[in-house]
Amino acid sequence: MHGKYLYIIDGHNLIPKTSGLSLKMEDDEMELVKRLQIFARIKRAAIEVFFDQGQPGYNGLKQFGMVKAHFVRKGITADREIINRIQKLQKNAGAVTVVTSDHQILVEARALKFKSIRSEDFARLVDQVIFDDQKQDVLGFNTLSDDELDEWMKLFGGKE
Repeated sequence: MHGKYLYIIDGHNLIPKTSGLSLKMEDDEMELVKRLQIFARIKRAAIEVFFDQGQPGYNGLKQFGMVKAHFVRKGITADREIINRIQKLQKNAGAVTVVTSDHQILVEARALKFKSIRSEDFARLVDQVIFDDQKQDVLGFNTLSDDELDEWMKLFGGKE
């Protein structure tokens, strides 16, 4: 795993929960991957996203920066591949979050002591992380945490 935090994502489960995306879109997988790349960069995390039967020509594993997209071949489900993957990662369970709303995957992830987050909650998190990052870019500065602000106030004699 190389020491990074890892998200294992059920891609076709996440797409319909993500604002502006739909499973009916021709390029839904790649649009999701683009958003996940931004999220991975900001959070400095690795992502593995699994899709059932991707677009023609997209079978197997494709690397997109810090995002690995698994396009599962016909005859196997992404759900099965996700379960196989987390079973292999069990010794690293504390550094992995499984993203899905699929009951079977959630049960397996919890049984193996993985953190999990429902797809709709993760979709909101991705939107918020990207929005906050864009807001910082537009404003041209990083905002201070409450603790950092308190420290500055102590240093420079400001009143609380």
